[in-house]
Amino acid sequence: MNLLSRKWTTILLIAVPFWANAQKGIELKDPSGKIQLNVMLGNTVTYSVSHGEDAIIGTSPVSMTLTDGTVFGKEPRLKKKKYRTENQMIYPPIYRKQSIKDHFNELTLEFKGGYSLVFRAYEDGVAYRFISDLKKPFMVESEQAVFNLPNNPKVFAATPKGRKIDGVENQYHSSFQNTYRHVELSKWDKSRLAFLPVLSESENGKKVCITEADLLNYPGMFLKVSSDNKGFYGEFAAYPKDISVEVRGLKGMVKTREPYIAKVEGRTVFPWRVMVISEKDTDLLCSDMVYKLATPAAEADYSWIKPGKVAWDWWNDWNLYGVDFRAGVNTETYKYYIDFASKFGIEYVILDEGWAVAGPADLFQIVPEIDMEELIRYADSKKVGLILWAGYRAFDLDMERVCKHYSAMGIKGFKIDFMDRDDQYMVDFNRRCAETGAKYKLLIDLHGTHKPTGLQRTYPNAINFEGVHGLEEMKWAQPGTDQVTYDVTMPFIRMVAGPLDYTQGAMNNANKENFKAVYSEPMSQGTRCRQLAQYIIFDSPLNMLCDAPTNYLKEEECTKFIAAIPTVWEETKALCGEVGKYLAMARQKNDIWYVGALTNWDSRDMELDLSFLGEGEYKAEIFEDGINADRVGKDYKRKVIPVPADRRLKIHMASGGGHVMRIWK
Repeated sequence: MNLLSRKWTTILLIAVPFWANAQKGIELKDPSGKIQLNVMLGNTVTYSVSHGEDAIIGTSPVSMTLTDGTVFGKEPRLKKKKYRTENQMIYPPIYRKQSIKDHFNELTLEFKGGYSLVFRAYEDGVAYRFISDLKKPFMVESEQAVFNLPNNPKVFAATPKGRKIDGVENQYHSSFQNTYRHVELSKWDKSRLAFLPVLSESENGKKVCITEADLLNYPGMFLKVSSDNKGFYGEFAAYPKDISVEVRGLKGMVKTREPYIAKVEGRTVFPWRVMVISEKDTDLLCSDMVYKLATPAAEADYSWIKPGKVAWDWWNDWNLYGVDFRAGVNTETYKYYIDFASKFGIEYVILDEGWAVAGPADLFQIVPEIDMEELIRYADSKKVGLILWAGYRAFDLDMERVCKHYSAMGIKGFKIDFMDRDDQYMVDFNRRCAETGAKYKLLIDLHGTHKPTGLQRTYPNAINFEGVHGLEEMKWAQPGTDQVTYDVTMPFIRMVAGPLDYTQGAMNNANKENFKAVYSEPMSQGTRCRQLAQYIIFDSPLNMLCDAPTNYLKEEECTKFIAAIPTVWEETKALCGEVGKYLAMARQKNDIWYVGALTNWDSRDMELDLSFLGEGEYKAEIFEDGINADRVGKDYKRKVIPVPADRRLKIHMASGGGHVMRIWK
């Protein structure tokens, strides 16, 4: 039995009331009976999904084409069908809740030709995947993954900021960081890819979030709108062939690609195609489907994995002041960061780009300004761990030796950057990073990469993923960039996929009129309380404090509050929310509840329902937008109040604002 899960029941079923095989197809319902998935076998395999009386996914074909001409799903000949229900509890070592209920009904269709299709129905969505039982290795030329969406719905989707290769934009080279467009499906630019997750509106306020799970050795899926505007279909980067070395030797750019998307062993389990279905927007904020679908971790002791906060150097450009040394990438500066982290109980300090000599892509060549052994000794004496940044190519060139060497020295993890693609090679690179890191008990923060797909379940030391339009974008944001609206949109979409490396914590906060992009002394859009609330709302087991230590030392009241917020939780609840407008969430750890709320550029009055607290008398430490926060984003007010006996608390948020509270008995 896997140590991270405990089964209640696993039953093989031959015939049960919620499945029926008739001429119209093979039906599968979720345990509640609300969601129905219908599989049709004709010249091709097609599926459709409904929720109650509402069509969610219209009839959509499924197939996979191999380079030898074999097509899984073409003229399918069914050998056998198997049914299964599962009802178990999963106990993640690192997550936003202590336990996850994993309850689903499953249908496996085994076809002649050496392949199967597996469908699962949960109470909050459906998923399907191919499985190959072929005995010899083969190559996948293409995969047909279609998601037809009835009635030309509006969608929330983000397009890659493609890199230019020989003067031509290539959308498959992307950092997966962009804001969302909210448009009718038919108005999406058909020349543009959309990266996952994508959110579509359905009937009666329902929504479907399309993503993927258990992506370990296969290219990531993009989506494009079909020419007839019926829905999305999957697009995949082909396997890289010729790669040029760029960006100080740290990044590889694919110049040419192979005529296939993946090369695989004969017996292969392919990624899940996932559709998370919500009746109300807040359902999306606590979805566990991607985690549940991922391959469980091997039985092992994961107690060495320590989540926590990180004092980060890069966003603030090493801009210390009031010190008697020249701030920069040097031993004196990092000792200052370590002292700051120690003072506030911050678990880690990161050495971002610059500690290793630029150019050789050799992580054993440390710049002379850094005495690494002394920094590790000093950090250890202060009970602070050190994490090192690495460009992906330098890490890839000597991964095993790098991990072994720095782990032995006392380094606690690596933040790996510049992957900027999700073809099969790069997806497998992420997996190898996690696997090798686990071998040497190193945390792995996958920055500059695609959205998570459950790797954090398979390798719990893979603790964070970027693939988000985070606060770093404010250093170079173009006029019109709207981070505030993104902040109340992204949790319903990107966060469905898993944790994110957003890197919040700015102490210089500006309203819409006053904001400007400044690289070396950056600022955030919105209020100070907005930054505090993001530590509660955004999932990040390894959570950065992005601003300069000297700025935090001037703002000790806020800094102490941030430093005390946990990064993993025993319980998470969505209190209220609407995509693109506002949201409020509550999280609990060690009998203390934290509540965070965000609004868009509209000031907002809300009444929060705190009935989840139960009986007893509670106090709340509150940080709320100050009366002038709409003019001066740094304006806030702190107070301590008794929680009302009726558990109803009215709050006000300024334009671009936020609200936080810590509640205890």
